[in-house]
Amino acid sequence: MSSDKNLDKGFHAKSMGGSLVEQLTKEIEAHLNNDQFGVDCLAQAVGMSRSSLHRKLHKIVGVSTSQFIREYRLKRALELLREENVTASEVAYRVGFSSATYFSTSFHKFYGYTPGEVKSREASDGVESKEPSNTATGQGLLSAVDLSKKQKGSYKKPLVLSVLLIAIVAAALFLYSTTLKKNVETKGMENLIAEKSIAVLPLKNWTGDPNLEYISDGMTDAVISRLTKINSIDKVIPFTSTIKYKETNRSTQEIATELGVTNLLQGNLQISGDQIKINLQMIDSRTNDHLWSEEYVREWRSDEIFKMQTQVVEGIAANMNAVIADNELNNIQKVPTKSKQAYSFYLQAEFQKNKANELSYSNAIALYEKAIAIDPNFVDAYRGQAMVWSFGGLVWGIYDERVAWRNAKELLEKAFKLDPTNKEVEEELYSGYFFYDWRFEEVEKYYQRILKDSFIDNTPSINADYAIKTGRYQNALNAMNEVILTDSSSGFLFFFKAEALFFLGKNEEALELLNNTYSLHSDNWFYLRESAKLNYYLEEYQKSKKQLHKLLTQFPDYPPILMWLNAVYAQMDGDTVDASKYLVELESKYENRSSGSPAWFMALFYSTQKNYEKTFEWLQRSYERHEVEMTWLREEPLLAPLRNDPRYISLYDKVGFSSIGIPVKTSSEIYSSN
Repeated sequence: MSSDKNLDKGFHAKSMGGSLVEQLTKEIEAHLNNDQFGVDCLAQAVGMSRSSLHRKLHKIVGVSTSQFIREYRLKRALELLREENVTASEVAYRVGFSSATYFSTSFHKFYGYTPGEVKSREASDGVESKEPSNTATGQGLLSAVDLSKKQKGSYKKPLVLSVLLIAIVAAALFLYSTTLKKNVETKGMENLIAEKSIAVLPLKNWTGDPNLEYISDGMTDAVISRLTKINSIDKVIPFTSTIKYKETNRSTQEIATELGVTNLLQGNLQISGDQIKINLQMIDSRTNDHLWSEEYVREWRSDEIFKMQTQVVEGIAANMNAVIADNELNNIQKVPTKSKQAYSFYLQAEFQKNKANELSYSNAIALYEKAIAIDPNFVDAYRGQAMVWSFGGLVWGIYDERVAWRNAKELLEKAFKLDPTNKEVEEELYSGYFFYDWRFEEVEKYYQRILKDSFIDNTPSINADYAIKTGRYQNALNAMNEVILTDSSSGFLFFFKAEALFFLGKNEEALELLNNTYSLHSDNWFYLRESAKLNYYLEEYQKSKKQLHKLLTQFPDYPPILMWLNAVYAQMDGDTVDASKYLVELESKYENRSSGSPAWFMALFYSTQKNYEKTFEWLQRSYERHEVEMTWLREEPLLAPLRNDPRYISLYDKVGFSSIGIPVKTSSEIYSSN
């Protein structure tokens, strides 16, 4: 593909007699009644790439290419309605709108009145209809229409009007920025919704085949992933947080409020023969106004699919007035695999992984393996499969812990070798080094590096979990506050924030946060599991029991952590028979070498009963099995009475905390903080 520089040379050769705006205006005018003449066609007509045209046009007039086209069509529509005796529907099609309804909506939004009111307004006012004066239509579109009118010799305005209009716009911008600053100072950033924020709702599967649901979900996830690479977009909600709106009765405004965004993108996906088609529309959640719509059609081939995803992202960015930097564009345009079949298997694997249960994990692993067999350089497939193994070997208790990490580590190291710049792969790798290998010195160096680089990942196993387990509670709280600003929809972020508050001794704040977020995330297995545990530590036993009951009745997985909570509450209620039954389940898990750290939770149970000899017996077993929950050794509240015991200090040193210069936390320290 030619570089933007070479494409620009072609444009300059083509437009030596006029400016970029003049050339664009001529092209739009020449294709005015063609509703298929959009951004791609305009860019091709002037010999530029979509992204290069958007950047140049945005710099000159402050609007996106699609907005420039739409508003030029609306200006011409106003002329026709003034000068000719025609209906609004006829004008709509003459200026390139395929829908008369959409034309009327756009016209009304642009001018503040309907196409049918043009004649009556002019007759009653005796003056020309009022032109819009916002930033999008002021300086930019005024220039475009002025040039068009000059070409026809029918429209001239004094320069003073342009200067006056620019002054008005500047004053409006100053007033807006002053108001925004005041809002930030008085309400706090957490109460403001980022202007350039978006949630991409799962594309509707309109293929007629429910077995192709993985394609619509996969395309949604791919678009979201590419949008996150654009720094000028303040907030992009991850797919894991929007998937719950796949089937919902909530209105767009309700969804946007829950997710904390100004823009919602919704659409559908269709497949016919060898063609794939995506229809999209963007909605301003504050006003419910239709901002933009587009149809994308490509052949169902991997190279074409990735081009389509890039075009969709460029279109979204353009209509949010978000400029894509050159290095970001390179990342967005990356082709993860050249194989259509490998990509299809990958999408199916991701679809299974997102279901997050033992059966779906097994299905996902097999599908990732098929994708990798076809394309051994497919980095995303390596990372996806590694995450399944890693998650399944942690508290979930699905796979043998050491087997899970051996497989995950091999996959991640291969992926990182293929793409050493991939931050997501690197983060997963160092998370495993911490949880599974206890490589504290290496992980600490990585942690210090990401602190220095201000890298905050949306899966905060290092920024939050590692920070809390090594006593950096405030760091964890700061990181969660920062990531919540860009994604207020993920339950586990709020849980980690509540956990950091708990370890800072701010129990009331932690409890209030859990109470405020429960209704939004009570369908999330991870959030329920961890908040059931934290509510137990906060002595909110009834809330903890309620969450435990929901976990046991609505989800199929039954890992050791839930057996432990069952045993604790049975013992607390005086039901020693049930308590013994749950302990037998836990011990059976240990004997069968199950992951999920059964020995650790046996130790925690005995610590609640103040049977510290049994506690140390099971802690030693947990250490010998290298269970991942041993990473809680420094901070576990239930072990506070053991902090000064030489056996505890010995385990502390052997796990590796001392290697990074973090001293043992004494009993008095943990009691004073909680």
